[in-house]
Amino acid sequence: MKYNYVQAPLPFQGQKRKFQKEFKEALNGFSSTATYVDLFGGSGFLSHTVKQHYPEANVVYNDFDGYSFRLENTERTNAVLHDFREILKDVGDSQRVTGAYRDQIIERVKQEPGYVDYITLSSSILFSMNYATNLQELEKQTLYNNVRQSDYKSDGYLEGVHRVKKDYRDLFAEYRNTANVVYLLDPPYLSTDVSSYNKKDYWKLADYLNVLKCIEDTSYFYFTSNKSQIIELCEWMELNGYCRNPFGDATTIIKGTQLNKNSRYNDIMIYKQND
Repeated sequence: MKYNYVQAPLPFQGQKRKFQKEFKEALNGFSSTATYVDLFGGSGFLSHTVKQHYPEANVVYNDFDGYSFRLENTERTNAVLHDFREILKDVGDSQRVTGAYRDQIIERVKQEPGYVDYITLSSSILFSMNYATNLQELEKQTLYNNVRQSDYKSDGYLEGVHRVKKDYRDLFAEYRNTANVVYLLDPPYLSTDVSSYNKKDYWKLADYLNVLKCIEDTSYFYFTSNKSQIIELCEWMELNGYCRNPFGDATTIIKGTQLNKNSRYNDIMIYKQND
């Protein structure tokens, strides 16, 4: 059965929905039966898109951030949001939540037994692009009524995808000598907030540059932004004789994003098929 999601079912920082059309078009130049290894699986949106586009492909999704566990708890999250809607029915859309309303929201979260998907809840009760990952963080935040009015659906989203949870370097090494492999690389961007990712202190510059080893002499899709300036760095290194540019002869697609009237940046997809 086809489950063509146009974005990840649950909120996730940095999912690649803006590139879905271009990504699918580029996939047409790659094998329909290849092994696609999603080294930084994130929301699984790239893995989902590949599997729906090429059902016969072997898609390996590195669920390092535990997104699939969030999916498994979708109904529990919907139940909390249902109660949020009831609590805030007299509070205007996008209005600040204060006083007794705020107390009731916090209390409802406290009452939830076991797992709580704070990232999904954040998208409904915090200002845009703000996230809390635990109760203590949530209690410090200013709340707003941005509660989603419909339930989340995640049926079949990762159906047929092989899920693993490993350091990306170990996963890369596992498939490095396998024939017909395409790597999907969407690491957290430099110079951006990574508070909702697993292991917040992970992405230092050296770690980020190490990712480039995964695209040397491989077939790949690589995602970045002009904020990181990684493309300019690689061009400078090659121009000055330090190394070969790993993005040489690759195809680059750029999509502009307007955050607000004073802030704009470019998201970038780079891909190459190794001969």
